[in-house]
Amino acid sequence: MMHRRALLAGLAAAPLARPALAQGAGAAFPDRPLTMVLAFPAGGGTDAAARPLAKIMEKYLGQPIAVVNRPGASGEIGFSELARARPDGYTIGFLNTPTIVTIPIERPQARFRLDDFAPVLNIVDDPGAIWVLPDSPIRSVADLVAEAKRRPGQISYGTSGIGSDDHLAVLALERVTGTKFLHIPFAGGAPVRTATLSKQIELAVTNMGEAIGDYRQGLFRPIGQMGTARWPVMPDVPTFREQGFDVVEGSMRGLAAPAGLPKPVLERIAEAARKAVADPEWQAVATQLALPLRLLGPDEYRAELVAMKAHYEKLWAAHPWRD
Repeated sequence: MMHRRALLAGLAAAPLARPALAQGAGAAFPDRPLTMVLAFPAGGGTDAAARPLAKIMEKYLGQPIAVVNRPGASGEIGFSELARARPDGYTIGFLNTPTIVTIPIERPQARFRLDDFAPVLNIVDDPGAIWVLPDSPIRSVADLVAEAKRRPGQISYGTSGIGSDDHLAVLALERVTGTKFLHIPFAGGAPVRTATLSKQIELAVTNMGEAIGDYRQGLFRPIGQMGTARWPVMPDVPTFREQGFDVVEGSMRGLAAPAGLPKPVLERIAEAARKAVADPEWQAVATQLALPLRLLGPDEYRAELVAMKAHYEKLWAAHPWRD
C-alpha cells in the first residue's frame, strides 16, 4: 500500500512539476556571462559597432558580455567558432554579408553553412565605396576606369578578403568596364585603412560607415558609393550607377547565435538587442559612427540571407571570384 500511495502521489505531482521546471529554465537565462564572437579584427567597422552594442545589451540581459575578435580567412575562423558553439544562448556573434554566404560557396571545405546560424537581429546595412587619399588625381569612377585602362592590373586595392563585398564590388566593376585591378586581401577593414594611409596600396575598398571617420578628418576621399541611392549622411557622394557604372554592393551586419537555439532564449536575446539599439546611449553611438541602420527581426533577417545566398550561388556559377 505504501508503494502504491507514493506512486500515485508522484504521478499527481508530475504534471505540475514539469511546467514549473520549464518556466524556471526560461526565466533563468542568462545566469552567467555571455561571449560575443566577431570574425574581424579590432578597429574595423564590425568591432566599432559591436562593442558598444554589447555593453548596452548587458543592461537588458543582466550579465556581462565578453567581446572576442577571431579574425582570419575572410571571416571563416570567427564564423566557424560561432557555428560550432553550444546553442544555449551564451555564445552570440555578428554575421557579415556577403562573406557569411560566399565563403561556403567558394570553399566547399568551409566549416560552416548558413543553416548553422540562428539570425537574431540585423542592425547595419552599409553601402560599399572606393576611397583614395586626398592628393590622388582620381576624382570619379570614370577617372579610375581610365587609369585602370592605362595601367591594366597595376592599380592595387585593399579589401577585407576574397569573397567580401569589397572584393565582389571591384570584380563587378572589372566586368562592366573590361578593366583589371590588383587585389590585396586583408583580414578586415582596419588593416586596409593602415595600408592605404601608408601608401602601400592605392585604393581602399570599404564601406561608407567604416571610413566616414577618416573622411571627416580629411584622410580619405570617396570617388563614389555603391548603394542604390545616395546615403543621406553624405548626400554629395554620387552612386556608381549615377556615374554610369552598374555596380551595387554593401554589407549587412547583424546579431546571430548557433542554430538550434531554444525559441525562448532566441526571443530573450532579440528583445535585449532591440532594446539596446533603441537605447539613447546606442543612438548616440550610431549617430557618432554614422551607422547606416536597418533593423530586421529573426524571420526577416533569415529571409534576406537566404535570398542573398541564392543570388551569390548564381553569380559564382557565372563568374567565380577566385583570385
